[in-house]
Amino acid sequence: MTSPENRTEKYARVSALEMLLEDINGNLASANENYLENSAERFSKIFVMGPLRSGTTLFTQWLASSGLVAYPTNLLSRFFGAPLVGAKIQQLLTDPQYSFRNEILDFNSEINFSSNNGKTKGALAPNEFWYFWRRFLPFDELDYMPPDELRQKASLPRFRDELNALANIFEKPFAMKAMIMNQNIPELAEQFEKPLFIWIRRDPIFNIQSALEARKRQYGDINTWYSFKIKEYQELNGLDPLESVAGQIAAINRSVKEGISKLPENQKLVVQYEDFCQRPEHYFNEIARRLVEQGGVNGADVPEYSGEERFFNTNSWRLTEYSQAEAERVYQSTPFGD
Repeated sequence: MTSPENRTEKYARVSALEMLLEDINGNLASANENYLENSAERFSKIFVMGPLRSGTTLFTQWLASSGLVAYPTNLLSRFFGAPLVGAKIQQLLTDPQYSFRNEILDFNSEINFSSNNGKTKGALAPNEFWYFWRRFLPFDELDYMPPDELRQKASLPRFRDELNALANIFEKPFAMKAMIMNQNIPELAEQFEKPLFIWIRRDPIFNIQSALEARKRQYGDINTWYSFKIKEYQELNGLDPLESVAGQIAAINRSVKEGISKLPENQKLVVQYEDFCQRPEHYFNEIARRLVEQGGVNGADVPEYSGEERFFNTNSWRLTEYSQAEAERVYQSTPFGD
């Protein structure tokens, strides 16, 4: 999501792994083409939107564990350049219907609800899949392009076809984080007949705190920009860290609100993080209802909810650099929100 420079050792990329993945994916690219014949849109695509540190990872983990959707796993992410081949390999190695005398049982099929700056552990745990997204998006200095330029330069039809083919391989709606396109929602929505955009919102004061804490974990201080470089990046990057993050959260929420405003009701859902923690089953039912309404899943294929009754809400003030009152004051005065 950001350049690797200045990352703390824990978050530094492994160059040997990067080279190996480039080699493998380059050699599998031609095989990937063979599976694109099955790219008709049969199942819904679920795009999780919203600011950094708003609860999108927890929500995606929860949704992945529900059995309702397929999703990009840590295993599948290794095949970002050939995901259709990767999906077949994942089925071969992890799907019980392809098991032969329990020869391969080494992959972790359980999804827990822990993460570190969006990263999860386990072969079948959800992955952010940003390497896959960046194959199709020609973003440069910013992770944003004006609509007409994006339509002209991005490979959005190819993205659509690969995502449709992925869902068809797994025979389920496909859910994934999509915050890289928080500010280009209309251009993404127009590629699909059955999209569902889920906007995760969190109390902005605690969202700000969590974003500042993520900066510190990733870079060792709160001064370095963390997450996608939105269109307001140049205005925000040089500000005091609290003002910068407050504007970042506000600007993203403003863009997502505008982006989904014209979508039909069965293509959008607003999820308040704090409410989700109290009643996740309610949101499972809301998602399932929308998917059935748009024809993106058969009602008979919707599983009974068997997930968590509730989640612990992490909203408590911990930051030492600023007080909660300071965060409230700065957020209320930021010019980057509604």
